[in-house]
Amino acid sequence: MIPAHILRPTFISKKQIRPGACRYFWGWLNAVFNKVDYERIKDFGPDRAASEWLLRCGAHVRYKGFERWQQDYNGLPTGPLGKFKIQAINATDSCIMYRGFDHLDGLEHVEEIKLCKCIYIEDTCLERMSKIENLQNSLRRLEIISCGNVTDRGIIALNTLRNLEYLFLSDLPGITKKQTTVEMLQTANPSLHVELDLD
Repeated sequence: MIPAHILRPTFISKKQIRPGACRYFWGWLNAVFNKVDYERIKDFGPDRAASEWLLRCGAHVRYKGFERWQQDYNGLPTGPLGKFKIQAINATDSCIMYRGFDHLDGLEHVEEIKLCKCIYIEDTCLERMSKIENLQNSLRRLEIISCGNVTDRGIIALNTLRNLEYLFLSDLPGITKKQTTVEMLQTANPSLHVELDLD
């Protein structure tokens, strides 16, 4: 006969969970979501692999020639390789992080990126993004909002995005030298319009 205590369901209260354990678990899981599968990029193309990465992490994508945003990972479009090219990325509330940014390397049509309330976005992410040659050519609009780990260093790194036309910065407590930072960006790219909401 099975002892009664084995049959009883076990409930774990919040008090029994070690402080920080949940945070560690989610950090580990998000790191898994951001892992780059280079074989998949090779087999299915950079846009498909990047779409999977972004949607897996909670971001949305819009493809060139389409108005609708793709939000459902299980509803990713199928068809000939190369048909669906990412034109815009909305990473609001997503868990994208530095280790996943290699997915952006092969994207040739990204014109807009929105980084809003992204807890893992930091200066190294912006520095990595600014070194991607395809983004230097294609990116036109960039919004960075409520990303608490971004500082002047990360924003200044964006000066290599030579075709950037519009940059919106809001709720970034790490930006402490906003006038100097904006001047450096506009010196590198005189046609860049920077909109600030940092007060």
